[in-house]
Amino acid sequence: MSFFKKFFNKEKKQDLDKGLEKTKSSLFGQITKAVAGKSTVDEEVLDELESILIASDVGLDTTVKIIDRIEERVRRDKYLNTSELNEILRDEIVQLLAENNTVDIEDYTLPSDSKPSIILVVGVNGVGKTTTIGKLAHQYQAKGKKVVLGAGDTFRAAAVDQLEIWSKRVGCDFFSKGMNTDPAAVAYETVQHAIQNNCDVAIIDTAGRLHTKVNLMKELSKIRRSVAKSLDGAPHEVLLVLDATTGQNAFEQAKHFTDATEVSALALTKLDGTAKGGVAIGISDQFKVPIKYIGVGEGIEQLQVFNKRAFVESLFEGVV
Repeated sequence: MSFFKKFFNKEKKQDLDKGLEKTKSSLFGQITKAVAGKSTVDEEVLDELESILIASDVGLDTTVKIIDRIEERVRRDKYLNTSELNEILRDEIVQLLAENNTVDIEDYTLPSDSKPSIILVVGVNGVGKTTTIGKLAHQYQAKGKKVVLGAGDTFRAAAVDQLEIWSKRVGCDFFSKGMNTDPAAVAYETVQHAIQNNCDVAIIDTAGRLHTKVNLMKELSKIRRSVAKSLDGAPHEVLLVLDATTGQNAFEQAKHFTDATEVSALALTKLDGTAKGGVAIGISDQFKVPIKYIGVGEGIEQLQVFNKRAFVESLFEGVV
């Protein structure tokens, strides 16, 4: 509890606990059944654990990695009690997240010391991309930062309108060239707006179409070049938004976008709506991209910075 008191207020901890409730009850309920009547971690228990982790969408490769590490500890310690299994799982998940450059941060920090900091947000339609942008803008505004939102998804009227509604809701600047305009031009001019209006950060939305990989690469590459021309060193962060409820489909989306552009951070939304929160562990491990934000509810304050220790402590809290 002392860890949570240091990094989280009571409300944030409650949001995190509630957001992981379905994953926790599903994952550990199954583990409890798997070890029932057994005193040691044997091959049968490990086979059951492997199936449970895969069913929780941790992913096959990451699951195999976790099982191999537990097997090594069984060999090393000779006798491993089933009551120790949860503690070992906790340790291995924290280590995996640490290996994937997931750094524990305490607050909403800008991705660079540059002014303005430029953030490109990518992801398919329906994952909560625009909402994540709005919630992130709210957090920066609350910290006294001047924010501009750039409507770079020019292929969908609802995307432009929704982003403008969010800008009004949080009280930040908004830049748009309207529908069916060149997204790269919007990105370029959003950066110019940020420079000219002394903004601390520009958050630029992009089209959420997962069309052919070639077209996705071309479009995102063009936007990146345009932003770099507008400000040397930009973009400072490419944030990929993924929907946790889609499970294995989130892995496929991550593959497309990490192939298409240099994704530097992940935002995982809708964790509160799924029992498959293990996807957070698997995606971070497989793509070596750190998780930066998690969505644990619909409220404007319920986009949390991801802290691997807090995530794992919440996931395992109260588990015997």
